[in-house]
Amino acid sequence: MNFTVVNKNVSVDNVRIIGVSSSSLFLVGDADTITLSSAFDTPPESLIIGPFVPLSPE
Repeated sequence: MNFTVVNKNVSVDNVRIIGVSSSSLFLVGDADTITLSSAFDTPPESLIIGPFVPLSPE
């Protein structure tokens, strides 16, 4: 996949993250390369997929 990005000025005043999933990426700013990977060493029948767990408020 070829993806062209034209960078402009970025201004972030506030970020509030309520929860994250098991596979997440949060990025503000520039990145030349992003590589994400995941591996499970657990048998599929023992994997429990449940609801998202919210982050505790500060």
